Amino acid sequence: MPELLSAPLVVEFPFTRSLGPVQSAFLTGLRERTVLGVRTSDGKVLVPPVEYDPATAEEIRDLVEVGATGTVTTWAWNPSPRRGQPLMTPFAWVLVKLDGADTSLLHVLDAPGPDDMRSGMRVRIRWAEERTGAITDIACFEPADSEPAAHVTGHSGVFDDAVTAIVTPARLDYTYSPGRAQSGYINALAGRRTVGERCPSCRKVYVPPRGACPTCGVATTEQVEVGPSGTVTTYCIVNIKAAHTANLDIEVPYVYAHIALDGADLALHGRIGGIPYDQVRMGLRVEPVWTSSSRHPDHYRPTGEPDADYDQYKELL
Repeated sequence: MPELLSAPLVVEFPFTRSLGPVQSAFLTGLRERTVLGVRTSDGKVLVPPVEYDPATAEEIRDLVEVGATGTVTTWAWNPSPRRGQPLMTPFAWVLVKLDGADTSLLHVLDAPGPDDMRSGMRVRIRWAEERTGAITDIACFEPADSEPAAHVTGHSGVFDDAVTAIVTPARLDYTYSPGRAQSGYINALAGRRTVGERCPSCRKVYVPPRGACPTCGVATTEQVEVGPSGTVTTYCIVNIKAAHTANLDIEVPYVYAHIALDGADLALHGRIGGIPYDQVRMGLRVEPVWTSSSRHPDHYRPTGEPDADYDQYKELL
């Protein structure tokens, strides 16, 4: 049985969000150990606050300060915290109705174990030592002996040096198994060969192979070696340096292109090197450049051959 390939993959990017006046006041307030809600037209206090009334869709700006203590309305125990979660020891996810609020705030509760948890228990905020204007300024909730207090006070929402934007890192960790067709493709790359698979019906060669023809819908099993040279069908000039990737040493601008390898009916993508970025063009003939440790071409460079005629690759654009 052939080796089953798999690899951990991470998709990650920072998402920057601009805050409106209500969310700005809420997050800036957390930095100042102040929890703000917003009062709706029917007198309900929403925490966390929103900018529009969920019942009437009217814009709401009537900010109020609520208490730092509250009541657990429901909970779920997390015995195995994951990377990036608020606490690294087992904790409870909780919905807490803060004193003076009519809705519940989702956060975590630091408790010894699930036997110490119950709906209706009283809790208080444990503030983070260093606060920046984020929901993590509430480090967690902790059990507290206190009586509910419904008193709320109006608040202008005005603070010095208000938080106006937040950056949220979006991240997806998963394990990828390529399957039969792509495993053959990856194993061939280890030998500095590029293989595709031919459709038994339309006879097109797909690189990388997909295991089935996307046009005819039939399985593909016949392997076909293509390249190594190919033709640039189209390209883009990259002017922004990528972050959190293995290509941090690539200086901008550089060119990323779709390349139709000789014998293939599908263009793959690769970086173009060995030529000034403003001299890359459609029809340019290129060949792969390998590094000693890579399992795929590091980039493609010009072969020195005459450019390919447009009619030879126009179907692959």
